[in-house]
Amino acid sequence: MQRRFGNLEDAWPAGFARRLGAMVYDSCLVAAIWILITGLHLALMRHGLGMSPEQIGVGAAQVLSLRLALLLGAFAFFAFFWTRGGVTLGMQAWRLRVQTLDGYSITLTQAAVRFLVACLSIAAFGLGYLWILIDRERRSWSDIASGTRVVVLPKPPR
Repeated sequence: MQRRFGNLEDAWPAGFARRLGAMVYDSCLVAAIWILITGLHLALMRHGLGMSPEQIGVGAAQVLSLRLALLLGAFAFFAFFWTRGGVTLGMQAWRLRVQTLDGYSITLTQAAVRFLVACLSIAAFGLGYLWILIDRERRSWSDIASGTRVVVLPKPPR
């Protein structure tokens, strides 16, 4: 169920520098998740399937299963935070929030579209995020494709 966010009048579109800062924070968290997933995958191959050390990492099935697990792990991280409160831990540090155009939390479908287009944006040498610099509304490709926007939240009152 989508929830309506407050402070809609006080929020403004997030620029490139803030988003980049949040991406650096979140990439450290995703790297930690990937280390955990890789360790679990290795343990499953070694002890669960009884493979010798020489057999681990050999063959397309093992490589593809690890890559799929890493991709799903990253998606689960972002989708969990985006759909619940609109902020990842990195976004929280930079006072950013992802939301629908009318101020609601995003759906799982929107999160999936955001994630897939974000992967394509990075694969295109970051062009999808550099788009923020030329778009009047400071939207990235993933914002445009998913019908969402990233806003800067005002500082909380003391």
